[in-house]
Parts: sequence; structure tokens; C-alpha cells
Amino acid sequence: MLNDPRKRITLSFYQYAHILNPSFFRNHLYLKLSEQEVFGRIYIASEGINGQISVPESKFDALKSLFGDIDFLSKIRLNIAIDDDGKSFYVLKIKVKDKIVADGLSDNDFDVTDKGVHLNAKEFNELTNQENTILLDMRNHYESEVGHFKGAITPDVETFRESLPIIEKLLENDKDKNLVMYCTGGIRCEKASAYYKHKGFKNVYQLEGGIIEYARQVKTQNLQNKFIGKNFVFDDRLGERISEDIIAKCHQCGNPSDHHLNCTNDACHILFIQCESCAQKFDHCCSNKCKEFKQLPEEERQLLKPTSQFNGTKFGKGRYKAAKRDQMDL
Repeated sequence: MLNDPRKRITLSFYQYAHILNPSFFRNHLYLKLSEQEVFGRIYIASEGINGQISVPESKFDALKSLFGDIDFLSKIRLNIAIDDDGKSFYVLKIKVKDKIVADGLSDNDFDVTDKGVHLNAKEFNELTNQENTILLDMRNHYESEVGHFKGAITPDVETFRESLPIIEKLLENDKDKNLVMYCTGGIRCEKASAYYKHKGFKNVYQLEGGIIEYARQVKTQNLQNKFIGKNFVFDDRLGERISEDIIAKCHQCGNPSDHHLNCTNDACHILFIQCESCAQKFDHCCSNKCKEFKQLPEEERQLLKPTSQFNGTKFGKGRYKAAKRDQMDL
């Protein structure tokens, strides 16, 4: 696929809906998308669908027609990537899950359809300029570390489910203020906005289409861009640039960098930020230990892997930077 000269489009989508037989729908959708040479990752649950895919540009209209023939997908928003060559996925994986986003919530406790007010880019800019507004990033720390909206609260969490009670506690005395939330493509805010309304927040809003759609509207409508840095994405690109600002630092040397990668020692594979200089020094690994392990013969690596500990087995995503610098050689 890397050698295929055809242009491809990367896009994301989600839709909450009642799917009676997720497994049957999964198999049907897999066959149909395979016919259109679609690659990507899609989750299907009884509550809906969540996907990030790429499709040949020549088959994009056929893909839209395919979705148009499925009732609950006929009006779905397709968030098209903005900093992309289309080579973002290499296989098609469609999995049946309990939920399309792991949130740890019991949906029977509140009305998930009672969501926050959707804002376009212009409305978002206007409302976030008001003093009575709290701007909330519903993403994880490794996402907001490389890019976020100016003035946003960015919770130090690794998962979406972690953030919900932390934010509720943090803002327990601000329930009358405007609560504006955003995420990558909008899906996390759909559930979170309904949850916070259930918890007594009076004025809840969400950025429609997330950062991806915001960036498109800012560009096409010549609006002020209030997002600084990169938008982290969950495909092989690991980020699309929204502004030229580099707000993060290399996790190894501390110099400015917002380039995410997974450690190329497969026994570690931790997600971290690495500058070009450290990439050469550590051979795209997160430590000397991983670099040296990667250089061992395959048979020796397999023997040592079960008893070896690396950053990826010690720390969560993007967490190893919290270690002391002398621990990088462990």
C-alpha cells in the first residue's frame, strides 16, 4: 500500500445508535468496506459505531453512498484529516465492543441523548472569549501535551474514564458557568456533556466535530485559530499540525519537540516524544536499554523478553518522562 500511487483520504466518524445485532452488522460492514479498499479501525457496540479509516480518493463517493444506504449512518459527519497523505492505516479491523468509548459509566443512570449544545468554530471562539466560560479538554494527557486550546483545563489522565470524576470534583463550585468541552472528533464530548448535565451543570456546550472540524472551519472561513500545536490522532501519523507552535518537549533531552512515536523495541513499545537528535542517539528507542535489547539476535530477545522490564512495562502512555533522567538507562 505504501507504494500505491493513488491518493487516499483519512477520516473519522462516530454515531450513537441502537444496534440490535452488532456482530451481524460488523460482518456486513466488513465485507462492504473491503470492497471499497478501506483500511482502518472501527468499533461497533449496541450503543453505536466509532471509526477511523482511510479510503482511496476515487472511492470516497462510493463510501458516502454506502453509509447513505444505512439508516443510522445516512447523515453521519465524516471528519476529514487536514495534515495527511492518506497512508494512515494498512489493514481493516472492525471489532465488536461493549461500548464505542470506554467511559466506565452506567448509561441507565442518565439520559445519554440529553447532550450539550453543539458549537461551530465561530460560536466556540465567541463563547470561549467570555469570562464566565470554563474550557475543558476531554482528552488524555499525552494528547493535550502536544496541542490544546489556549486557556483550557487539561486533566493529567491516561484514560477518558479517569477524567470524568476528576473534572466533576474540580468544578463542583462552578456549575452555573458556561462549560465548554472539546476532544479530537467529538465523540467523547457527546457522552461527557450528557453526564455533566445529569450532574447539575447548567450551561453545557461541546465543540461540534471536535478539533478536526474546528481546524477545517478556521481555515475555510478565515477565523482566528485558538488551538496551539498538534492534534494527536490515533493512527500511524500520531498527530496533525494545527499551528506551527511546538509546546511540548522531548522526553529524553528536554528540547522542544512534539513528535510522538512508539519505542521501536517491540518488547517496550511505549508511546513517548522524541526529537531528531535523540532519535539518532537512541535508534528511535526510549532508552539505552531498549536500544541495546533491540540490537540482540532475535532468539536471544525472545529468551530475555519474559524476564526483562522496560519503560513500556513500567509506565503508562507518555508517563516514563516522569522518571529520573538516570533511569533512562535501566
